[in-house]
Amino acid sequence: MSEQSGDGPRVRVRGIYATALTKLLQESSLSVVDASTAINRRFDAAFADGEADVTVAMTDDRQGVGIHGEAQTVDAVAGLVTDVGIDTFAWQATAARGALYDGEIVDTNRGGAIVSLVAGDDADGDDGTAEQEQGFLPFGATEDYLDVGDTVRVQVHEPRPPWASDRPVLGTEIRAVGGIATLVRGVDALVADTPDGSPQHELARTTEMLSTDVPDDWGVRWEYGADEAAMDVLDDALARAVERAEAIDTALESAERAESTGALAGPDGTRWVWFGRESRFALDDHRDAVTHTMPGHHRIKAGSRDAGTAVDFAEHLGSPSEDFPFEAVTDVFGPGEGSTVRIRHGKPAGHCITLGEGAVTDRSVEKRRITVERSISSRGTYDALGTDREPGDVAITRYAEGRWWAPTVYRGEEGEHKGTYVNVATPVELFPRTVRYLDLHVDVIKRPDGEVEVVDEEELADAVAAEQVPDAVAEKARTVAARVADAFAE
Repeated sequence: MSEQSGDGPRVRVRGIYATALTKLLQESSLSVVDASTAINRRFDAAFADGEADVTVAMTDDRQGVGIHGEAQTVDAVAGLVTDVGIDTFAWQATAARGALYDGEIVDTNRGGAIVSLVAGDDADGDDGTAEQEQGFLPFGATEDYLDVGDTVRVQVHEPRPPWASDRPVLGTEIRAVGGIATLVRGVDALVADTPDGSPQHELARTTEMLSTDVPDDWGVRWEYGADEAAMDVLDDALARAVERAEAIDTALESAERAESTGALAGPDGTRWVWFGRESRFALDDHRDAVTHTMPGHHRIKAGSRDAGTAVDFAEHLGSPSEDFPFEAVTDVFGPGEGSTVRIRHGKPAGHCITLGEGAVTDRSVEKRRITVERSISSRGTYDALGTDREPGDVAITRYAEGRWWAPTVYRGEEGEHKGTYVNVATPVELFPRTVRYLDLHVDVIKRPDGEVEVVDEEELADAVAAEQVPDAVAEKARTVAARVADAFAE
């Protein structure tokens, strides 16, 4: 077994993309540390132990990864990961892990308070990022009474990707976060916590033997992984946590002198990376260079935990499949005829909206396609088509796995055609309960009178200028739109 180490920044990787990303990072100047048992086995290597400069962790919804840690290294890792495939998108976090704010409580609910993390007029905006400019502070995270209008000092404990439907989780406990050692502010004891919660844990005694001194008013919280670490690794991890703690102290002292509000300190950088369907298959190739990987490995695992378990079992048996097993996946996990799916419509700015739920009325295995019917309950006008939207209308959409476009036909209660709207987006993924893609602005419409038009090209150009959509993706979107329009015109 060979030793895997290097002199570059150190990265810790976790989640369903870990094998592929470890292979990718191996080919750069970065060093993978604190690898899981499975990763060590697959690479037939002993990766170095120790504190990481950056952690790459799968998002809770399995759609991508969060990259957290030292800002410059975060940017370097994000650059490598974003190059995986044409439909990989990355965004800078609005509320990064560990960031500190003096925020204002703007609302409360049964579970906690909604806290605005930006000051004054900066809190306004209509770009879809408002949820990320707010955080959720659970009532259990503070002993203080919380009311609308109060100012509260909070830290981002659980950041959220921009496409998530929930807000970042905040806390009033201030932490200098590390992989092995975290420091907690305002703790009297030298050791605030150990992996098993026992004050008699061996780590509690070991801490006093380390050469690094813990600052006053901070206590050490040893995380999982510290149990097996050598003394020099523990000392290095503690020293790094102390540097973060001292930076926080300095920032808070400066903010108090200046009577600042809003953002006070950001010890970590955070970038979010979302993988599209083509990128997941590119990650399959990286993983297959290390261990047997069935076609669609990451695409299937991104759909559900149960599907991921089935993939592991199939690969353990040495599945002979040479193509993405669409029929098997949809047969076992969905979506199938009669099921219901949500339409998750991602946007290049990073946020994601749900276009409602629809019933799957048909599934074509040969075309890898489902037909989804949604009932319309509101009045208005269908975008770009100009036709009336009325209760009783239906929207019938055909979503094909891997296709860069999806047509929706709108019909009235009596079956009359109200127009066809073709959404151009990153390749569609048909997960068990969700249809997912990232909208690329440009669309094609066919009005009831047969007129065909490509619309919203300016919005795509604006997104390219804002560096939200790469040039290659924009060119693909324009090409797809032109081909659809030509097909409609025939």
